[in-house]
Amino acid sequence: MDMFVKAIILGFAFIASGTALAADRYLLNAGDVLEISVWNEESLQKEVIVLPDGVITFPLAGEVLAQGRTVADVQASLKKQLSVYLADPVVTVSVLSVDGNTVHVLGKVITPGQFIMIQPIDAIQALSLAGGLSPYAEENNIIVVRRNGDKRQVIHVRYGSIKKGKDLATNIMLKSGDVILIP
Repeated sequence: MDMFVKAIILGFAFIASGTALAADRYLLNAGDVLEISVWNEESLQKEVIVLPDGVITFPLAGEVLAQGRTVADVQASLKKQLSVYLADPVVTVSVLSVDGNTVHVLGKVITPGQFIMIQPIDAIQALSLAGGLSPYAEENNIIVVRRNGDKRQVIHVRYGSIKKGKDLATNIMLKSGDVILIP
C-alpha cells in the first residue's frame, strides 16, 4: 500500500474518532455548577448554577440556555452575547460540579435514592450504588423510565438473566434523569 493511501486511511480514522469523541461529550444538566470567566475582566468572573429551567444568567450576556448543551456550546453563546459589549472576549467555562447528573433508584433495593453520576454508569452499576437488590426483588422485572422531551420510554433490565451471562444488552448505559424501578 503506498504512503498516499495510508495517509488517507489514517485521516479518515482520525476524523471518525473525533466524531465519536464529540458525540460522547458531557451535556450540562440542571443543578450543575459552572465557573465562568472573561479574560482581563475581573468583574466578569462568576460561579453559576444551571437552573431547573436549564438556563444560566451572566452579567452583560443575560440568560443563556445551558441544559442539554456542551461546555463549548455555552462558551460560544456567551462569547457571542458578550461581543456586543466587549471587543473579542475570551470566555472560559469550567464545570465545577456535576450535581445535576443524577439517576434515581427506587423500590426493592437496600438503599433507594438519588445518585450523582460522576462517570458514565450502566443499570447494574446503579443497582450496586443502591446497595444491591433486596431478597424479594423481582430480578427480571426491573425497568428504567427515561424522559425524551414530553414522552417517556420504558426500558427493561433483566438482572436475573444478566448475572447468568445472558441478556447483557439489557444492561443499558444510564442518562441523567433516568429512574430505575425495582418491583
